[in-house]
Amino acid sequence: MTPSVRERLVRAVVARIGPAIAPTPLHRQPTVPLPREASPALLLFIEGDQVLAQANDRCERALTLRLVALAREDDAFDVADALIVAAHGALMAEPSLGRLALGVREIDCEWDAEDADSQALAVPARYEIRYRTLASDLTQNG
Repeated sequence: MTPSVRERLVRAVVARIGPAIAPTPLHRQPTVPLPREASPALLLFIEGDQVLAQANDRCERALTLRLVALAREDDAFDVADALIVAAHGALMAEPSLGRLALGVREIDCEWDAEDADSQALAVPARYEIRYRTLASDLTQNG
């Protein structure tokens, strides 16, 4: 079975970011909290996918991804920033993601520090990937 264009886009993102942040692990849509020992890490969440427009037999879509850099201890800000910088560079190096996407754009970035947990820091950064499919087939670029 052919995966959807959306799934191929997410796989392309993982394939680009993973090597860029190695040896730090990239976790796609983790369903359980990461233990303290698993930090630093970069998490990838799929926030949503919406239809922006439909014309004839084509749909233009926007896939929103959230990357969350996790780090702890005294250098948490430096480590989290380096993870976001590397991930951003990998994602923006070729914004068509192998001709699957119309483009990638950064939406926003935040900082969330927690003193109660060994100076834990989470830096979420969101990205929108625009792409087209056939209205009748999610596996075909439109």
